[in-house]
Amino acid sequence: MEKHKDLVIRVAESNDAQEILNIYAPYIEKTAITFEYNVPSIEEFICRINDTLKKYPYIVAECNSEILGYAYTGTFKNRAAYEWAAEVSIYIKENKRNMGVGRELYQALENISKIQNIINLNACIAYPEVEDEYLTKNSMQFHKHLGYDMVGEFHKCGYKFGRWYNMIWMEKIIGTHEDIPTPVIPFADIPKDSLRDIGIK
Repeated sequence: MEKHKDLVIRVAESNDAQEILNIYAPYIEKTAITFEYNVPSIEEFICRINDTLKKYPYIVAECNSEILGYAYTGTFKNRAAYEWAAEVSIYIKENKRNMGVGRELYQALENISKIQNIINLNACIAYPEVEDEYLTKNSMQFHKHLGYDMVGEFHKCGYKFGRWYNMIWMEKIIGTHEDIPTPVIPFADIPKDSLRDIGIK
């Protein structure tokens, strides 16, 4: 599938927060894809975006001024030794799934992460023992299609909508584990020209 000719991948801004939150809210209210229970306030959500952007990318996919989805990376574990690993997250607008938007966002995250010298990308995914109306195995299948491997499963560790759900970790290695790794570059320190070179507006 080729990239949609009108699709733009760009860095999220504070004034995108309400539109992004409108994408995220149905995942909280109607699914177990996120284990969050309550929709955050717009003020909290702006803080989440700005805090992420200090070190990691937070990007949106936009078409004709409409945000179709968003993705970001974040801290895998808060210890110095985990510096070269990052956790990935992605959410697509309810009526814009299966259009290739997720693949484009993840490819952009990979490209940015390589510039940052991040090597491991890790996805924490809610996973049902039996699919139901709140959670399917689509996220696992999406990540597998993009080259992620299952590396662990935790059983009945998430409780939502009166049901217990599993959680899995999936991993993709995007670089080489050298004996002395190159220091990670915070996203805020990446020159805009370098982002434009990989198609990020």
